[in-house]
Amino acid sequence: MTYLRIVLLLIAISQLALGVLTLFAPEFFLASMGLATPPSDSFYLIGMLAARFLAFGVALIVLARRPQVDALWLQAMLAIQLVDLGVGLFYTANGVLPLAVSGFPMFNAILFSGLLLIALRRRQPPIMA
Repeated sequence: MTYLRIVLLLIAISQLALGVLTLFAPEFFLASMGLATPPSDSFYLIGMLAARFLAFGVALIVLARRPQVDALWLQAMLAIQLVDLGVGLFYTANGVLPLAVSGFPMFNAILFSGLLLIALRRRQPPIMA
């Protein structure tokens, strides 16, 4: 199994888990993370977020089976991870979230970003015509 395939599957599992939990058990998931439960009308937006987690998770599994992966997919997931990290740092630095709540998601964002950067660097440079 190649490095890229392992990275894609690892991130896909994470995305699918987030998608399933935010779609089918959002209140439980947020509470288990140590977050306040939002008003019930907020679960509409959380459900829409779940669709994106699930779609990216499935796409990454499909991509892991392909011999070539367009760099745009890797760059898009890298951007998502960097935004996740930035949001976590912002809310932790401003005292909204304790590190005990934001630490694991920020660790994942750093880990996945690093793995994706390595994957992007390992790609063969395009052949110039």
